[in-house]
Amino acid sequence: MAKLIYVTNVSLDGYIEDEHGRFDWTPPDDEYLAFITDLVRPMGTYLYGRHLYESMALWETEPALAAQSKLTADFADVWQAAAKVVYSTTLDATSTARTRLERDFDPAAVRAMKASATSDLTIGGAQLAAQAFQAGLVDECHLLIHPILTGAGKPGLPSGTRLGLELLGSRRLSNGVVYVQYGIRS
Repeated sequence: MAKLIYVTNVSLDGYIEDEHGRFDWTPPDDEYLAFITDLVRPMGTYLYGRHLYESMALWETEPALAAQSKLTADFADVWQAAAKVVYSTTLDATSTARTRLERDFDPAAVRAMKASATSDLTIGGAQLAAQAFQAGLVDECHLLIHPILTGAGKPGLPSGTRLGLELLGSRRLSNGVVYVQYGIRS
């Protein structure tokens, strides 16, 4: 069975966006971009909330973004190759290939996706991930912790959910970002 992996950038105080909805404090340098590309390269499907999907869709809808360097082109290729499922009650249509729109998050459907997948899946978007954590669907949590305190914003991890975690790996990047990989204890 494939794993469902939550991958997200967070501030040191645990936020994925500041209080104004910005995440401009996470600009990727070359080392970070190469690392995140290699991290998601083996993933076959990305499950997204609307806001994160709209941010990430630029890797397909804005060709100039991919054309900036070999690293950005590689990331764009990896992103475009994966299947995407967007969960939204407000989005009318998707703007990218290999993307399907779902109105509701159905834990049974995600379990079926995991059971039939030939490669791991990622989930992104704090609210969507919270639903997956609460349903017991998340197998691993990969955090890229940025050296900044935002003071307030959108929490990267769900409140009201208690889980035991096992450290599986970590790495410090030269820009001060610390990557931690945790497995969810059963």
